Amino acid sequence: MKKLLVGALGLMVAASLVAGCGGGDKKAEKKPAAQKFINIATGGTAGTYFPLGGALADILNKNVPGANASAQSTGASVANVNLLKQGKVEIAFIQNDIAFYAANGTEMFKDKKVENLQGLATIYPETVQIVTLKKNGIKSVADFKGKRIAVGAAGSGTEANARQIMEAYGIKYSDCKVQYLSFGEAASALKDGNVDAGFVTAGYPTSAIQDIATQHEVVLVPVEADKADALIKKYPFYTKLNIPANTYNKQAADVPAVAVKCMLAVTDKMDADTGYAVVKALYGNLDRMKAAHKVAGSAMSKASAKDGMSIKLNAGAEKFFNEK
Repeated sequence: MKKLLVGALGLMVAASLVAGCGGGDKKAEKKPAAQKFINIATGGTAGTYFPLGGALADILNKNVPGANASAQSTGASVANVNLLKQGKVEIAFIQNDIAFYAANGTEMFKDKKVENLQGLATIYPETVQIVTLKKNGIKSVADFKGKRIAVGAAGSGTEANARQIMEAYGIKYSDCKVQYLSFGEAASALKDGNVDAGFVTAGYPTSAIQDIATQHEVVLVPVEADKADALIKKYPFYTKLNIPANTYNKQAADVPAVAVKCMLAVTDKMDADTGYAVVKALYGNLDRMKAAHKVAGSAMSKASAKDGMSIKLNAGAEKFFNEK
């Protein structure tokens, strides 16, 4: 009887040990992923970056274990580079030309080079639209000599675009009458006859140009393929595209143009595993981006995500894009 009792107690102890071990494994399996705070810098609340940033945060929170992502309104590209540099955000929406200037210490970042910038992906084109009125008789950038040209606000990305494209045609600022005007100012000046042509860098259709086209016959000045190729050779952040016919009133044909790309930028503080997880989540949920902004979201694809990449690519993003 004593032997039976000792045996039974032994079995109970063994069973409890097994149960304890099993319970420990189950608890370990349920351990939540470590939290990753991901602040996303976008742009103004009325722009394209802001809704896309909110959609990206939503995607990351739902698809990256431990992600705690949030989007914030900012002053857009140049401000976002500085936020990345200061470590105040982990991901930023930036034009790829601005990222190039920052990484190389040129243009508005002259003597303020940002060494540790990296790219995650280029996501959609921001087209350099060169606008004139039919009555002005301008058919090519080569016709700009002696004309009044709105080149964008001083120190802006648009102004750099204007200078670089005119340079491809052998046109210097000293060859024409340059006016440093913002999008809205350029549109008003064109409408009022105070400038002959203007540069607008934005996704098309652009409301400022649509507004002019309701009162005047607008002409988009082309950037021909050979000039675009020369431009891209010198400034690799540009890409070629066509502005489709009927984008604007009485625009009968496609117009060849160049674009810079909106990109997602980080710093070398983002490890490869996180970079991989972010782009995998993004490109697995493009419908969410399209819902946030139809035109920009529709332009995004894994196949085009390295087009116009102007800075070093995050190692995790590179791994994802190289996968079949």
